[in-house]
Amino acid sequence: MPRIVRPTSYGSPDVLTTTEVPVPKAAADGVVVEVRAAGVNPIDWKLYSGSFHAVDDDHKDAAGIAASMPAIGLECAGVVTEVGADVTGVRVGDEVIVHPVTAAYADYVTAPATSVVAKPAGLGWAEAGSLMLAGTTAVHALHAAGVGAGDTVLVHGGAGGVGLMGVQLAAAAGAAVIATASERNHALLRELGATPVAYGPGLADRVRATAPRGVTAAVDFAGTDEALDVSLELVADRDRIASIAGSPRRAAAGVKLLGYGPGQDAGTAIRAAARGELAERAGSGALRVVVDTTFPLAEAAKAHEVGLAGHAPGKLVLIP
Repeated sequence: MPRIVRPTSYGSPDVLTTTEVPVPKAAADGVVVEVRAAGVNPIDWKLYSGSFHAVDDDHKDAAGIAASMPAIGLECAGVVTEVGADVTGVRVGDEVIVHPVTAAYADYVTAPATSVVAKPAGLGWAEAGSLMLAGTTAVHALHAAGVGAGDTVLVHGGAGGVGLMGVQLAAAAGAAVIATASERNHALLRELGATPVAYGPGLADRVRATAPRGVTAAVDFAGTDEALDVSLELVADRDRIASIAGSPRRAAAGVKLLGYGPGQDAGTAIRAAARGELAERAGSGALRVVVDTTFPLAEAAKAHEVGLAGHAPGKLVLIP
């Protein structure tokens, strides 16, 4: 029988359990997809650890907490096995990327047909299954900070899944990109168009030395106090600082807060509109999806342990 990975309670990765379930049925406006790859993201373990922030009611589905015990897995790619009676433009056998979706840590998922975009033929399953959440988050952050040609943008957390997307998309938009990361990831960031700098004490001075004409925008994918403080120190216009994570200090700082919580911008329309172009860019090779490690579906807990350690550049992916 098909499998699904679910948390049995709130806690650490050892609460994740693989169980057997029937093959799901498609809703009238939905599809069933046999999953070939599912992206692993920090939001997944935040949901069942109990550390995720409050979420506005109208964003609970997108955040994966519509049920009392959160489903996990908010992106995947696979093959359509059933389409609902009201669905047009999607057929059985289509290879697709699915996002947003819930409960993607599974052999099969159901999703509204509006969550499906065609998978480019040249894009591998692991890359397709881990493209959209990081990609749409990066698009949203760069849009919120107004990043474009002529800007010098500071990307905090440049070697993470979202950061690597942000670096490439900002560079493609014509911005000069400075990205913070551990030194072991500096070569990769250079390949992708950024000037890397090490985080830690003295970060602001290192960025100034790298960008003597100044920094015009910052996007924070790290969520550290250092990232907030350095952004505030270097970027004159706080409307051009966007953050996806961090402490409550951010609200008082007046920067743009992105996410599903009260007072945050979910960017639903921006993210949805970006999916087609992201798939096209990734399929053509213009946008690189960096996959660090793949794991069997039954090893989801191990994937989360690696993710929580925070050392992997790029994406972790489950392969059913």
